[in-house]
Amino acid sequence: MKHIWKVAAVILAAITIASCGNDRFHVEGEITNAKDSVLYFENVGIESVSILDSVKLDDNGRFSFSEEAPMAPEFYRLRISDQIVNVSIDSTETVTIQAQYPQMATNYEVSGSDNCQKIKELALKQIDLHKRAMAIQQNTELEVDAANDSILKMIDDYKNDVKTNYIFKEPMKAYSYFALFQTLGNWLLFNPRSNKDDIKVFAAVATSWDTYYPHAERGQNLHNIAIEGMKNQRILKEQSQTIDASKVTEAGVLDIALTDNKGQLRHLTDLKGKVVLLDFHVFALEDSPARILTLRELYNKYQAQGFEVYQVSLDPDEHFWKQQTAALPWVSVRDADGVQSQQLMLYNVQTVPDFFLIDRDNNLVKRAAQIKDLEAEIKKLL
Repeated sequence: MKHIWKVAAVILAAITIASCGNDRFHVEGEITNAKDSVLYFENVGIESVSILDSVKLDDNGRFSFSEEAPMAPEFYRLRISDQIVNVSIDSTETVTIQAQYPQMATNYEVSGSDNCQKIKELALKQIDLHKRAMAIQQNTELEVDAANDSILKMIDDYKNDVKTNYIFKEPMKAYSYFALFQTLGNWLLFNPRSNKDDIKVFAAVATSWDTYYPHAERGQNLHNIAIEGMKNQRILKEQSQTIDASKVTEAGVLDIALTDNKGQLRHLTDLKGKVVLLDFHVFALEDSPARILTLRELYNKYQAQGFEVYQVSLDPDEHFWKQQTAALPWVSVRDADGVQSQQLMLYNVQTVPDFFLIDRDNNLVKRAAQIKDLEAEIKKLL
């Protein structure tokens, strides 16, 4: 009887192994010019990216990864250093990638998945948008307002294209979900926390995922983001209805009102009469100490002549920020929304750090990309 049980157990184990083997997906292919590079296969989760597997590539650059098939569309990526190819998986499919390093992020072909092909299209569009935006930002012949207007128009056109030809066309698809989280620098292109029209985009995909993948965590996450966005819009509407007309800010610069490291509310426009360097900063970045030292030298040199720094920290850790700014002599405020800050959107900040110069009449004069010699520009305005 015991022998019969052992045989049954072996058969059951074999069936289980065969079953598991069938419920897997495969991502395979070839990456040329990447000998001895480590190729990582990573899961792009809702909150973090985790490494699932890796391989050191040889002369032929061939690779093959296999994982258990997800119950609903899931996102993964192939990565060598900072070169990334995004893929989505929603079944036991086999996706094949043919790429060339070191331009793997743009120079690749994908087969076996329509979703992955669409994701490639969206990724290339996003890269092109970033290049065009940077070209405008670095054009020293454009005034700040003209540059910002051009970039915002470019972003609007991009979003309308993606909404029409991708998201609203097939909101149940993985590539539509992927499109929702595209960025320009640190700024979400579709941001329901600050744009009421973007709430509708998130809600459309969330509703569709409810139908096709009713228990998917990602679908619930979309609903939560859309609901949070609606709450924010209600709060903003209520605040706008209670604004005292006599306190409307200067037309020349968009006001920022945040609490400083001593607990006092500080308005950017209250510095009218001074030459102000509006600085967006993250103290946790590696190059922060050197940058702060440079600012301090400028401040010590020109503060007596009417120069001021209004520094907006985007650090997530409030205690760390207070420690870093305790001895700084200028205005140090912090935006708790971090890289999702409304201020970044208003000032069209795509990478941090970034800064602007404001004249004594509260007019925005230039941004970092338009300044070759910061000290010389400060002296002009003083």
